[in-house]
Order: sequence, then structure tokens, then C-alpha cells
Amino acid sequence: MVTEQQQTNGLETLARAYLRASADLKQKVADECLQQILDAASLITETFRGGGKVLLCGNGGSAADCQHMAAEFVSVLNQSFTRRALPAVALTTDSSFLTAYSNDFGYDGVFERQVEALGRPGDLLLGISTSGNSRNVVRAIEASRAAEMSSIVLTGLGGGRLAERATIAISVPCTETQHIQEAHLAIEHLICELVERQLFAEERQPTKA
Repeated sequence: MVTEQQQTNGLETLARAYLRASADLKQKVADECLQQILDAASLITETFRGGGKVLLCGNGGSAADCQHMAAEFVSVLNQSFTRRALPAVALTTDSSFLTAYSNDFGYDGVFERQVEALGRPGDLLLGISTSGNSRNVVRAIEASRAAEMSSIVLTGLGGGRLAERATIAISVPCTETQHIQEAHLAIEHLICELVERQLFAEERQPTKA
């Protein structure tokens, strides 16, 4: 019979191992994905500079990430530095469209259809999928190519079908969904920080007396 103390010790061991695995993965991302992250931030920066917008799509936790990242662009990343709004739209938020289209035609085309409607040459699509194989995100990336848009994907180990189709693929070296998502969030925040620093370098400089 497992005692209460043994159960507590087991949970503590599990929690410590989990947090260390998450931290270790972020170190691996720094070692293996840094250049792709820098390239992605530069591509988004150039998109905004050219008057384009960023569209974002993903499912489940990745859908939440899309909304989170779009909010950082349209609002601000940190209240310590305010700047003009940046045009970003999460394609995961329009419940009327999502339910109408998926009810009539199936779920695989819900992001593709919005890219067809909203995407223009010079825009950028950011797709998030831990597997790299989400069919609706793959179809959206393909639609972005047809619309002469750039694309960035955040995936897990190997990158799946998305990595083969995107302009830039950031493939987190892991197969555990929850840890991939934790790394994705760190990458997303870092990209927003890098974009802000490139776009608003002069505004960030201290005012000379």
C-alpha cells in the first residue's frame, strides 16, 4: 500500500522532472533553432515595414497561441514600451465563420478559406502545429503560397508536412506535445520582442538632453 508520504514524494519527483525537461528543451531550442527564430523575426519585420499583415492559424492550444501572439502585435508585448499597433489577425476567433464553414464543407478548409479572403501579396501566414501535419494548417500554407504570401510555421521534431511548404520552419526538437507548446510560447514571445526591437529601434533609444 502506498502511503500518503510516498505519494507526495512521487508527485514532487514528477513535478521536478517535468519542469527540468521543459527547461532543458528551451536550452535545446536556443542551441538548435536560434537562426530560424531570428530569420522569422526578420521576415515578420519586413512584412510590417512593407505594409503587410500577419495572419495566424492553428488548432487547440496552438489556436490559443495564435490569439496570444496576435494580441501582442496589435496591443503591446510589454507596457514598459508602447508603440503603434501592428496588423495581425488570428484566424481562430470568428466562431460564426468557423462553425458555418466546417458544418457545410468540413473543418479542413477553415483556414485556407480565410487566407483566400484576407491574404494579399506581401502578407505573411504563421501556422502553428505541434505535429507539423494538421491538415487545415497545411492547406492554409498552400493557399498562402498561391496568394504570394510568405509563411512561417512552428512545429515539433521533424517539422512534418508544414516544414516542407513554409518559407521558414521552426521545428522544436521534441515529440511531447505539452513541452512543444511550452517552447512555442517562449519562441512566440521572443519573436515579438525581436520584431519590436527591429521596427522601433529609434523609439527605444533614450532621449538625449
